[in-house]
Amino acid sequence: MVGAFRVLSRPLRHYTPKASIFPENSITPRPNRWLYQTRRTLILESAPSQSVNLHRLSDSDSGIVEVSLERPQVRNAIGKDMLKGLQNTFEAISKDSSANVLLIRSTVPKVFCAGADLKERKMMSATEVQDFVNKLRAAFSFLEVLPIPTIAVIEGAALGGGLEMALSCDLRICGEDAVLGLPETGLAIIPGAGGTQRLPRVVGRSIAKELILTGRKIGGREAMSMGLVNYCVHAGEAHLKALEVARNINEKGPIAIRMAKRAIDQGLEVDRASALALEEECYEQTLHTKDRLEALAAFAEKRKPRYTGK
Repeated sequence: MVGAFRVLSRPLRHYTPKASIFPENSITPRPNRWLYQTRRTLILESAPSQSVNLHRLSDSDSGIVEVSLERPQVRNAIGKDMLKGLQNTFEAISKDSSANVLLIRSTVPKVFCAGADLKERKMMSATEVQDFVNKLRAAFSFLEVLPIPTIAVIEGAALGGGLEMALSCDLRICGEDAVLGLPETGLAIIPGAGGTQRLPRVVGRSIAKELILTGRKIGGREAMSMGLVNYCVHAGEAHLKALEVARNINEKGPIAIRMAKRAIDQGLEVDRASALALEEECYEQTLHTKDRLEALAAFAEKRKPRYTGK
């Protein structure tokens, strides 16, 4: 069990440069207590999820991984089982050195994710709700700081926690029949899994306030016009477009892609001088790689480069 704890703790420590991904009510625990809590979490949450599946593409698409949301009876509403599935799946991807791009999609027609499972939520105490939301926020923060590019593939509804999950991705691609929104204020709560922070960083403060305070839902075309999504395509074609973008990324140097994402994400959180110093550090990481030499050789030989991520 101690070995399992080490596997879990390595990526969690590595991916907390900006803010801890652990729930806020567990800050600064005593080491022995944290070890006990982590062991207990592993015991309770290591079972396979029936709601989330991980698929690694092969052949020319090797390096692209897909997470599928599969809970049709409740329109992919996020309950305890799906949360466990997301936690375990993101953890697995963080340890997979062969993964270059991640797509999150739904196999349920006309819905990406309808948000929280309100029937399950109704049976929880206030303390249980807080614990659940803290864990969901932590899972989305973990998704956000994965080193590889992440793409949300949205067909149909992406509401509440569903939109918050999409906002945690680097790119969002939707079908024109998509419906996006954060309707939590209509339930006398606020978006609690990152929505109040990520939405204004994507669309601006004023638009984010309007959408959150009114709970207004928007369609795919409007979402693209305000910069909430990168592409809006014909209904049913979001996955094809996402694969096209993922394949484009997958052809590039894997180390360069990771360093570019790091430079952008972490650079936006610091002052300009520190950000430029970070860019210099990230650029240096690409200089002494076999991939950079392969790129120069491929250019001279007029062929496609064959990158290995080394």
